[in-house]
Amino acid sequence: PPYRRLRPRTANAEFELGVAPGRGRMTFLRSLLFAAVFFPATTVMAVLALPLLPASPATVRAVGRAWGRMMIVVLRSTVGLDHEIRGPLPPAGTIVAAKHQSAWETMALAAILPDPTYVVKDALLRVPIIGWYFVRAGQIAIDRASGASALKAVVRAGSAVLAEGRHLVIFPQGTRVPPGERRPYLPGVAALYRETGVPVVPVALNSGCYWGRRAFTKRSGTIVIAFLEPIAPGLDRRSFLRLVEERTERACRELEAEAGARLS
Repeated sequence: PPYRRLRPRTANAEFELGVAPGRGRMTFLRSLLFAAVFFPATTVMAVLALPLLPASPATVRAVGRAWGRMMIVVLRSTVGLDHEIRGPLPPAGTIVAAKHQSAWETMALAAILPDPTYVVKDALLRVPIIGWYFVRAGQIAIDRASGASALKAVVRAGSAVLAEGRHLVIFPQGTRVPPGERRPYLPGVAALYRETGVPVVPVALNSGCYWGRRAFTKRSGTIVIAFLEPIAPGLDRRSFLRLVEERTERACRELEAEAGARLS
């Protein structure tokens, strides 16, 4: 397989993928340059945009989209990491069930989709300053410890977003999952699918091959994000979860193999 583990798992994806020493040093330097731009630019933008917090949620979401687009340009300029979109963008008012491999898709989907709302972990709302933007933008927080009541709250809020004709983005596995690892698809996406009665568009990608989970280094290349065939309403919970998992994981394996061929 293209991503066989060479040594025990570390936080450095370059080390795991067996990058040649010289190439690895260049990757590290490019990643360092990205960090030198990313953190100050994000901080400055977050502070300068504070007067916009009392504005409408749509205005605050526009700040997030501007940040996402800016960071994509920074990635391309510093690391040499670009992206390719495959498949048509999801129709308005649909659920976007995206594979989550790295931090890349959190910024990229905000830039690619017109005006999305995310289902996020409630812990993000407690992050200083950044959490304020999440709250004011109307991002939907889920408290997993609350069980069924949390799902009902997410469904209510998600239904309102979809009724406005906007995209609702959810990461069905609930966390970043590195390429080659398996995690269950959680019931949140099934509850939204069942209760809202709108199509779900699975999204496959290979971002984790270039920007690993909790990894500092980021590899140059082209991340592929693929919007797959929508799943129409009407399936039972078990059939839906099986289909969204099979469709997404199969496409991700293909994209990861494609990245492996490019990176070898």
